Amino acid sequence: MSHSRTRVLVAMLAMAPVLLVAACGSGGGNSSASHDLCSPPGLASASAAPTNLASGADAGADHYTTATTEPLDQIDVTKLGLLTPGVLSVGTLSDAPPSICVNSKGTFTGFDNELLKAIGAKLRLRVQFSGTEFSGLLAAVATGRFDVGSSSIDTTDVRRRLVGFTNGYDFGYYSLVVPNGSAVHGFSDLKPGARIGVVQGSVQDEYVTSTLHMDPVKFPDYDTTYASLKSGQIDAWVAPSAQATGTVKPGDGTSIVQNTYSPNNFTAWAVRKDNQPLIDALNAGLDAIIADGTYAKLYSNWEPRVLPPGWKPGSKAAPAPQLPDFAAIAAQHKSGATTAQVAPKSTLAQLRATFFDWSLYRKAFPDLFETGLPNTLILALVSGVIGTILGMLLAVAGISRTRWLRWPARVYTDIFRGLPAVVIILLIGLGIGPVVKSLTGNNPYWLGAVALALLAAAYIGEIFRSGIQSVDAGQLEAARAIGFGYRQSMSLVVIPQGVRRVLPALMNQFISLIKDSSLIYFLGLLSTQRELFAVGRDLNAQSGNLSPLVAAGLVYLLLTVPLTHLVNYIDRRLRTGRTESAAEPIEQATVTEGRGA
Repeated sequence: MSHSRTRVLVAMLAMAPVLLVAACGSGGGNSSASHDLCSPPGLASASAAPTNLASGADAGADHYTTATTEPLDQIDVTKLGLLTPGVLSVGTLSDAPPSICVNSKGTFTGFDNELLKAIGAKLRLRVQFSGTEFSGLLAAVATGRFDVGSSSIDTTDVRRRLVGFTNGYDFGYYSLVVPNGSAVHGFSDLKPGARIGVVQGSVQDEYVTSTLHMDPVKFPDYDTTYASLKSGQIDAWVAPSAQATGTVKPGDGTSIVQNTYSPNNFTAWAVRKDNQPLIDALNAGLDAIIADGTYAKLYSNWEPRVLPPGWKPGSKAAPAPQLPDFAAIAAQHKSGATTAQVAPKSTLAQLRATFFDWSLYRKAFPDLFETGLPNTLILALVSGVIGTILGMLLAVAGISRTRWLRWPARVYTDIFRGLPAVVIILLIGLGIGPVVKSLTGNNPYWLGAVALALLAAAYIGEIFRSGIQSVDAGQLEAARAIGFGYRQSMSLVVIPQGVRRVLPALMNQFISLIKDSSLIYFLGLLSTQRELFAVGRDLNAQSGNLSPLVAAGLVYLLLTVPLTHLVNYIDRRLRTGRTESAAEPIEQATVTEGRGA
């Protein structure tokens, strides 16, 4: 390798401490870093009922709230059908404060989850949270991956076909958020062709599609949706009221212009449809924490807003929670607040604040290196080793003279290369997971690594096969000519040469595994099992800023760029060998002596 290549490699390896010093030493922290969106806002954020409700908004009739609940002392926790006795396994999200999120201590919290913790205490159950994606949450509950789904889930009739729901513990408005100066002043102003952002699989997605009869732009999370609105990529955002209120800040250049009430009236926890004992127990626990004042305390601390007329949480027999006068508190804060207008930021300032907030880099790097990096490396190494072994077997089978080996290898390769990685991970994690939960403890971490390995094996097998078949046929013939059998010739002569030729392609596949490890989050992971992207996204949710994701991207670069240069160096050495130095005069004389002149 040339000196210039060496310098490039050294420079890349030196990036980590440079970035850390730059992030830690930069001053002037942004306000986004000092405010954790995943912390209870308290009564200071109290709000009255929206005055700009869409005309004709219909909350819908409530046909599902139970008349009463069972007394707590009659609940038998041994008959709740829990995945692990004494433990309530909960699938939740990490990016939707103040309802569900991960705080700066790495703990799953938010109003929805704090209520579950209080109910778990009433039922004497330990509550264990795992983070996942909303698009697969209900399916994970239905297939038994989780006991409960907690994600401010609106209880539509379509969703009730898949899972069961508890009584309501919260309500929801939809908020319409648009850039300041937009021609859109309400839901009625949304016309065909407008780019309306929603989170994929959410009830807002269904509302825009089924009620407004428009085709929304779908995003994986709230922060990405809002960032797209601020950058002008979409015209409007239909969001849950709690998320919109907590996200829109002065200077963002956006406003909540109208609200509408959620269909079917309430938000509830999802439970496996046939697990009525657990639904009854959660309903009893909800009524109990309403009666003892716990609900009112948590509600006032996390989501202090006026309840809709005629609605209350829990069963119909539960007492109404004794809440402060949020409207009066909101009016008092409004009268005492300054009326100074915050000037909207320029496009350049908006981009700098969104992607390059150094105070957030400083906050992100410790968590990225302590939690995200080890998990990313473990997943990539385990899946890489298993995938390489399986890939070699597939390659050998694929070039076998026996069709009973050749055809299965071909079918496997076509299926696993043809399916998206997310589908394979979900099939393995949610399909096989319940079958082997006695071995995995219902923890999909290693199943995710196996899914990545099976996916990688299909690609690695093709890489090995192409490398082996690129070896000149004369190599095999020469090995056979000196007495080697077919297997000896392949294993000692042909395969080693083929492997050496495909080292760069193998390293590219390993780099892809490093990045694909982020997809394991779909299966639901504990906070200690988060990889780089999940850690970055959780910090992104806490701050409402995309800088932590950029920080995670830099750590990915620190992993992948040196690996690329390393394999290029190894490949160059294998192809050209070590550079020979000029022979000394005495050595030269020895070499030429006796040849004659």
